[in-house]
Amino acid sequence: MSESWLNKVNWSDDGLVPAIAQDAASGRVLMVAWMDREALKRTVDTGEAIYWSRSRKKLWHKGEESGHVQMVKELRLDCDGDVILMQVEQRGGIACHTGRASCFYSKLENGEWKSTDAVLKNPDEIYNK
Repeated sequence: MSESWLNKVNWSDDGLVPAIAQDAASGRVLMVAWMDREALKRTVDTGEAIYWSRSRKKLWHKGEESGHVQMVKELRLDCDGDVILMQVEQRGGIACHTGRASCFYSKLENGEWKSTDAVLKNPDEIYNK
């Protein structure tokens, strides 16, 4: 397959694009991360979400430590070409490093952020720390 599709992405000055992982079944947004060209290419090649970790400065295969792999069902590019939307099947039902289903578990209520989602698994058990 030609890689000309990668050239349609409007990469930021640092070579990244935000990537939204959305549960393919429920439509819930699970997380937002970053991809570089190699991460997006490997995601397409493997069918599993691979991101660029800005903090670690390296490719990050989602689930490499936790086992909570994201199986990519569909990829979309927004109208400006600067955001990737991935429909995924979240293995293990946990996308967040806090042990929750989604990274978006805080809701603003009366001027305060309230945690709305239960921890499904203690992060210490997930990451063996």
